[in-house]
Parts: sequence; structure tokens; C-alpha cells
Amino acid sequence: MATAYYTHPVCIEHDPGFRHPESPSRLTAVDDALAEPAFAALDRRAAPFASFAQLALMHDERYIKALINTVPSSGHVAIDGDTILSPKSGEAAMRAAGGVCAAVDDVMAGRVHNACCALRPPGHHAERSLAMGFCLFNNIAIAARHAQKQHGLGKVAVVDFDVHHGNGTQHMFEPDPTLFYASSHQYPAYPGTGDASERGCGNIVNVPLRPGSGSMPFRAAYSDIILPELRAFAPDLLLISAGFDAHVRDPLCQLNVETADFAWLTGELCALADEFCAGRLVSTLEGGYDLEALADCAQAHVGVLLQAGQTTQ
Repeated sequence: MATAYYTHPVCIEHDPGFRHPESPSRLTAVDDALAEPAFAALDRRAAPFASFAQLALMHDERYIKALINTVPSSGHVAIDGDTILSPKSGEAAMRAAGGVCAAVDDVMAGRVHNACCALRPPGHHAERSLAMGFCLFNNIAIAARHAQKQHGLGKVAVVDFDVHHGNGTQHMFEPDPTLFYASSHQYPAYPGTGDASERGCGNIVNVPLRPGSGSMPFRAAYSDIILPELRAFAPDLLLISAGFDAHVRDPLCQLNVETADFAWLTGELCALADEFCAGRLVSTLEGGYDLEALADCAQAHVGVLLQAGQTTQ
């Protein structure tokens, strides 16, 4: 079975400004990397708009309306020092959320084995009524609830290997035992959340890692802690917040993870999805700010997803 690949040109037009790390060139780098012949088997699809009802699954309705109304007709509007809107930001954010929901629909219908989404702005910092950390809507949290509401799933899990803790996803998930969130992340680092003691209702697993940790502690975080907890949760669907800014070349943090570590972890998560979820897995892009490293990691990650789909045929 195929791997779906969701993206959209308008996500490149979301422009937070000169020298902003979350730049349009990030998506161009991923698109170019996945245009190589090795990725010809990807089932390429355009991300649709999220409906207002989908956004409201995880966001306050007043917040959604206020955010869309804040999008400028020209120039830029700053929500905070990091989170900047340009004229195409609203459409890009709605397609970023809609694309992940559509990817969930594809894997649930059996049209594809798994899916990856190269969309921006990213989402895992966005809280129910707060945009922050480059994020406007929490794409993966919306998709998790969409999977439950639209497809009747009992339990949905998110694994987040971005170097920054996904405070927004945790914030939305922590009171709900049918949702599971696990994160490895550098600590201390933005946004300052993600201590191991933050457990929600027993459905939150945080593994903070010290700067300079490198490959061995990163892999141990999963082998020793996150993957056993994820198996105990036994999800019906597995979602991945695929941030590649833990890479050794990334400029924003210093976790020193290698490309091969992301490939290894993707393989572990695919195996777990095969065990519990009939292979149903969707990943979506979060961070990653060194363009060469981002391209390399995207190829490694998506290559494993393609292989997982092909082995089920």
C-alpha cells in the first residue's frame, strides 16, 4: 500500500519575515528532497482547508475567529515576538490542520498504509486559545480528535520528537485518558514545560534531555520509557509530531541527534503501529531549521514510511 504525502503551495506563502527561522524555505527544502526518484511512489495530495468545526474540536471558537480576523491584508502582524502573520497565514494554517485531518481519513479508509504531511505553520505549541512558538492551530491535536469523532476510534496517541516540548498538545490532551502524548525534548529550552513529573491523568510521558545528549540518550528515551508506555496504552491510531530540530546541525538547540536516529525511531514507531494500529500512522512536520539537515531527515523519515507501506503489500 502507498504512503500519502500531503502538502500545499500556499503553505510556502506563509511568511513570518526576514531571517525568521520558520521560513518558507523549510518547506521548499522538504519538497525538493522528496521530489527525487527514490520517492516517486509517494501518493501526492493537496491539503484541503480544515472546516471551522474541525478547528473547534480543539480550539476555542472565539480564538479561531479572532486569529483569522487578525491576518493582515498586507505586511505583517506580530502575535508575539516569535509568531508572525502575513496575508497568506490564515489559509496556510487552515490547510495545515486540514491536511493532517485528510491524512487521517486516508489511513482510516485504507486508501494508504500511512501518511506524511509537509505543511506549515507547525502546530504543537498552539494551545486552545493561544498562538505561540511559530504555531497558530494545533494541527496534530485537531487530527487526533477528528480521528475519534469522525472514525469512532477509542484511543489516539501522539509521539513528539521535536527538540522543543509540545506544550500545546500536552495542554489539550492532559485531562483526557483516551488521548496519549509522549515527548522527548531538550530541557532547559523553549517553552520551559515538559518536566517528567507532568503526567496529566497518567496519559502524558515526558523525557527531558540535557543539551549535548546525543544519540544514546535519545534512543534510550524511547527504548526504555516512551515505547513501553505507548505499548501499554495500545493506541488505535499513531500520530507523529515530526520535528527534526534535535539534529546536531540545527541552530536553535543542542541535542546533537543524528539523521540515522530519526530513521531508527521512525522504524520503531512503524513497527508499533503495525502491532496495535493495523499500520495506521500519520506524521506531520513541526520544527527543523537547518535546511540541509531538514532535507536529509525528511528523506530518512519518509523513506522508512514508504518501506513500511511496501512490506504490507
